[in-house]
Amino acid sequence: MNKIEHIGIAVNNLNKSVPLYELLLNTSCYKTEIVASEHVNTAFFRTGENKVELLEATSDDSAIARFLEKKGEGIHHIAFAVDDILEEMERLKANGFVLLNEVPKKGADNKMVCFVHPKNTNGVLIELCQEIKWV
Repeated sequence: MNKIEHIGIAVNNLNKSVPLYELLLNTSCYKTEIVASEHVNTAFFRTGENKVELLEATSDDSAIARFLEKKGEGIHHIAFAVDDILEEMERLKANGFVLLNEVPKKGADNKMVCFVHPKNTNGVLIELCQEIKWV
């Protein structure tokens, strides 16, 4: 794992949260994206080398909706950039970590992603991110 790629924060309403985070972080939202496969709308902010991702559910049965129902708004996950997501997934599985998906899937911000179950990581949902390189 190379670095923290972003911190994901679950919110009830992007229209209310984006202006709040623009004011808080003193920077504009540089990107919004719908990730249909995850039933989520996202908004990204860059502060220095770090990014913050706001996540809003688009369906009542999405993982973000369930998170919000159970825990309310707040930090949902910490994402780490990796060079080779398949290699990192194998390393984690070999060390007893439970992955929430067996193969990487397309995430937001031009990334392939995989999540590590929080029961293995002291209650923190970890996301692995690898930049998709187009040839």
